Amino acid sequence: MTVEELRPTVAVPKVGFISLGCPKALVDSERILTQLRAEGYEVAPSYEDAQAVIVNTCGFITPAVEESLSAIGEALDATGKVIVTGCLGERPEKILERHPKVAAITGSEAVDDVMGHVRELLPIETDTFTGLLPVAAHGMRPEEDLLGPTVKLTPRHFAYVKIAEGCNHTCAFCIIPKLRGRQVSRDAGAVLYEAYRLIAGGTKELMIISQDTSAYGVDVRYRESEFQGGQVRAHLTDLAENLGEMGVWVRMHYVYPYPHVEKIVALMAQGKILPYLDVPLQHASPAVLRRMRRPGAGKQLDTIRRWREICPELVIRSTFIVGFPGETEQEFQELLTFLEEARLDRVGAFTYSDVEEADANALDNPVPEQTKEERLARFMEVAQRISAEKLAEKVGRVMDVIIDEFNDDEDDAPGTKLIGRTKGDAPGIDGQVYLYAGDFAGLINIGDIVKARIEDSDEYDLYGEVVERPAWKPNVPQLGHFAKH
Repeated sequence: MTVEELRPTVAVPKVGFISLGCPKALVDSERILTQLRAEGYEVAPSYEDAQAVIVNTCGFITPAVEESLSAIGEALDATGKVIVTGCLGERPEKILERHPKVAAITGSEAVDDVMGHVRELLPIETDTFTGLLPVAAHGMRPEEDLLGPTVKLTPRHFAYVKIAEGCNHTCAFCIIPKLRGRQVSRDAGAVLYEAYRLIAGGTKELMIISQDTSAYGVDVRYRESEFQGGQVRAHLTDLAENLGEMGVWVRMHYVYPYPHVEKIVALMAQGKILPYLDVPLQHASPAVLRRMRRPGAGKQLDTIRRWREICPELVIRSTFIVGFPGETEQEFQELLTFLEEARLDRVGAFTYSDVEEADANALDNPVPEQTKEERLARFMEVAQRISAEKLAEKVGRVMDVIIDEFNDDEDDAPGTKLIGRTKGDAPGIDGQVYLYAGDFAGLINIGDIVKARIEDSDEYDLYGEVVERPAWKPNVPQLGHFAKH
């Protein structure tokens, strides 16, 4: 008999996984899945195959809490064994009140704790062939790798790279510091090595994320770390410069308008990183911003004008809260005026709702729900008009577009219709570009970056046709078959 025939059959435990919340939570999920794979567990594609389920929750706003609690209940009904982690896990009493039979609860950034509970629920059988393999116990994972997963939940061609965890701000409406603690930045070398590995494996777009990306490195006093034989500071400008040398799309998210962001915008003007900033402004009325305890109250418009002087191609997206406690009609009008003057490219908004433990809950003069909804509709009407006007300016241009998916109908030849994004569009939150492949039908792959002539537009999306499929070659050696694409 062969060695394979002598090897005993060992049942491999299968763990289901539900990931909820923002891209920062998605990276946490990737870290947990990486460790599951490293320790020999399989990830179950459905409840039917799962012996236990991990639910990575969101606990930021009330609808997100309800979504998380609903997902926990569904997983419990299906398997009876559920481990809860993530932001809502920082409030175990909230979970136990609804679901007292969960197997375990951990907070965010708790990979080792999650794995400890998984091992207790689903111990892996060992045999003489595998029994001497080490298990990554608590404290044994290298510090620089704590935020660097190897399993991805995104398509191969783009990835989120988390550079820090936690936040030092004390915004009245937010409980992130209570859930995730104060800011903890990664060493720049660890971030750059992760980016290098992702690009070598075929990633063409990196989304840089944290709670406050502009404050990266403050907590570690911008200490230096090793990258490819040199030293690099844990500072956003140094990090962006090094990422910009790798030859891929680099997109900045959650950027507060600190003074040094002008240097980042200068790199955008030089073509080093994408001319795109996701800036969470939240409001424009100085009085509302003070009640929110937001930094830089009343200075946003001047800052945006300076950025656009440096990089005219800059695309800015932001989010706003309508109906914050005490918001008067005059203060709301200040927000609309700002929107008209700033002419932001991409805008999202939501009505204020109380968040458990947030300081804003105690503020006087809550805005009636009907008034909130009416103001949100007025706000989005202005934002939609501005978006339509700005996208109409792109008609007739040839733009770079990264392809995310095929959009063929039943009667189309494969690869005839495509959906992608310009440099000014982040996945999942911004607009899309709907393309005809034309002469390139069947020749374009998911993840390709093509040139397309824009022929039409509407309030949020662009429409056009592929005119060129240029070769793509990053400044990072490609592994295996990725070198051929």
